[in-house]
Amino acid sequence: MEKKTVVLGASTNPERYSNLAVHKLKAHHHPVIAIGKKEGMIEDTPIITEHPPVDDVDTVTIYLNPKHQEEYYDYILSLKPKRIIFNPGAENPELKKIALDNDILPQEACTLVLLSTGQF
Repeated sequence: MEKKTVVLGASTNPERYSNLAVHKLKAHHHPVIAIGKKEGMIEDTPIITEHPPVDDVDTVTIYLNPKHQEEYYDYILSLKPKRIIFNPGAENPELKKIALDNDILPQEACTLVLLSTGQF
C-alpha cells in the first residue's frame, strides 16, 4: 500500500540518511514530498523549501534536530498525517506531545529500518 510521505530535512548529499530515505521510499513505491533548507534534486524528486499544502499524508518523517523542528510545527499539523517518525537524533518530547494531542501517532524509529524490515 502506498503511503504518501513528507521528508522534513531532505538533503541532496547522498551520504545523508534523509537522502537515502527518499531513495528507499520511492523504491518501495511511496509518493514522496521532500522538504529541505536548500532547493535541489534527489534523482527525480525536487527538494522544496516552501511548505505546500499536501493532501492524504500518511507519514511525516523527520531528519531535523528538535531546535530546527519548531518552525514546522504548524505545517506538520496542517498536513494531518497519521504518524510522525522521529528518526535517530530527531526525538522531540514537545512535538511528540503535540502529535498525541492531535491524534497523530508519534514513532521514534528509523525510516530506513522500518522500510528494510517491512514495518513501514
